[in-house]
Amino acid sequence: MAKVVKLGAKNKQEKENDDKDLVYCSFCHRPNTQVLKMVQGPGVNICSECAMIAVQYLILNDRMPSAEAQQILDAFWGKAKR
Repeated sequence: MAKVVKLGAKNKQEKENDDKDLVYCSFCHRPNTQVLKMVQGPGVNICSECAMIAVQYLILNDRMPSAEAQQILDAFWGKAKR
């Protein structure tokens, strides 16, 4: 499974090459070698950790996350603490 997921990637060869190249998160500036996954978009990249922080912010910004959203947050942050 590719560590760098390129949105709109054309073929398997491109995905394999992405894993070998350093790709930096546009938010925390960590390279793909230091994060679980990296999503590469047109001119911007986001690592899985920054994506989860963004999702958590968007959910909690409403002050009352739904039960389903809270389960997702608990599962993610529970695993991260172990």
